[in-house]
Amino acid sequence: MKVIIKENAELGKNSEECKTLEYDFKDKDIDIGVATITGRFPSKDYCVNTICKELIYVLEGTGSLCFEKEKINYKKGDAILIEPNDKYYWDTEYSVVSMSCTPSWNTDQHKLVK
Repeated sequence: MKVIIKENAELGKNSEECKTLEYDFKDKDIDIGVATITGRFPSKDYCVNTICKELIYVLEGTGSLCFEKEKINYKKGDAILIEPNDKYYWDTEYSVVSMSCTPSWNTDQHKLVK
């Protein structure tokens, strides 16, 4: 068993609109983090993860997750599964989401695309 208490989680930032709290278990198969999103992320175009499935659980707030051909409105308590290579962006005034990725997320597989 592994435990990371909140005070030992790593603060991160993808942009001014997307701040993160990463719980790094050093496990290649799965991870978890919490993102606070306060605007459009990314600020233009889309982001994509080329390898991971991303399981999102909305802890606070409302907004939209916008894919190439679909827009999903979400609220607190909703869960969303993003498949590898799905292009998307967040559109929210304020949301806090838990994000678990399998296999574990890393910066090399996360891309900004048009």
